[in-house]
Amino acid sequence: MRILLVEDDSLVSDAITRGLSSEGYVVDAVDNAEGVPARLAITHYDLAIVDLGLPGMDGLALVRHLRRSGSSLPLLIVTARDRLDDRVNALDLGADDYLTKPFALPELAARCRALIRRAGVAGSNELNVGALRIDLAGKRVTGTDGKALDLTRREWSILECLSLHSGRVVSKERLMQAILGGDEEISGNAIEVHVSRLRAKLGSDATVRSIRGLGYRLEDA
Repeated sequence: MRILLVEDDSLVSDAITRGLSSEGYVVDAVDNAEGVPARLAITHYDLAIVDLGLPGMDGLALVRHLRRSGSSLPLLIVTARDRLDDRVNALDLGADDYLTKPFALPELAARCRALIRRAGVAGSNELNVGALRIDLAGKRVTGTDGKALDLTRREWSILECLSLHSGRVVSKERLMQAILGGDEEISGNAIEVHVSRLRAKLGSDATVRSIRGLGYRLEDA
């Protein structure tokens, strides 16, 4: 899962980036809102975390712009502003959640999971696909024998993305963006290799089906 962090305080930005990266998220951090719409036009994000007190275009203006332009990207406001009217205003403009500073990183991670689940129409942290039991919070997947599958970081990221959209096709480009961070690069063929290895580990519990020209879909075996 890929998150866009819009935060101009470098210490806060670094702390959030480290914390969410340790949870398995790919985090892209920027310190202003002006370039966000252009970035969203070329990169798929599963969630944006937005500070309100940004230089230039502030967080509320960004939320207003994104919603008026038709974006359905889940938006989590993280700010020191704790007044009721600030929270109400942000939520009325289209923010999906509001968290005041200071906060504990486990709570931030839990709110991120909840918003991403909601966007993917997953009702809980526990997903069942075929014989697979997928624990999104614990980043653990078990099969029919009850044993945890030994997945690499990229294999887990692919399975997580597919499971949140189980039964629907996910493009190869979206999977690439879900697993890459920073200046990493990966080829389309590499995605195919990761998917092939994931299929082998899933065995007969579930399957990742290739949909020619469109992408991949996670299904019952």
